[in-house]
Amino acid sequence: MSKPPPSLTIATEKICFLIIKAREFDVKDAVTDPDDGSNATDDGMISVLEDHGDDPAGDEIRGMIGAMNEDEQIDLVALSWLGRGDGTIGDWDELRGEAARAHNKRTAAYLLGIPLLADYLEEALAQFGLSCSDVEMDHL
Repeated sequence: MSKPPPSLTIATEKICFLIIKAREFDVKDAVTDPDDGSNATDDGMISVLEDHGDDPAGDEIRGMIGAMNEDEQIDLVALSWLGRGDGTIGDWDELRGEAARAHNKRTAAYLLGIPLLADYLEEALAQFGLSCSDVEMDHL
């Protein structure tokens, strides 16, 4: 008989919301015309897919992570490592311990710097037996 997965301090709904926002953030491309003053509709809305410094998805992610308590932030970092393949669900305590030791005030910047963050978080949730398809997102 296998033992149940460890418990998370962060709600699955928060992780799933972050996955959605990380996917929005990940599709951004480098800015091709930084001084463009034309109307976005004249340019085929290309600027919407460019990574401008005032990106709403990035701002939302930073705000959400900044509002989380330390334990939730530690879980997020450990989940990203788990999903990336740095360990298995059996290594959760060690991964989480390392994330706690590395914790600082730059959690959002660190996570936003991980190119496949959404995929890693989704993979980690699967290892916990969780899925975003089972989550109600209306109250976030």
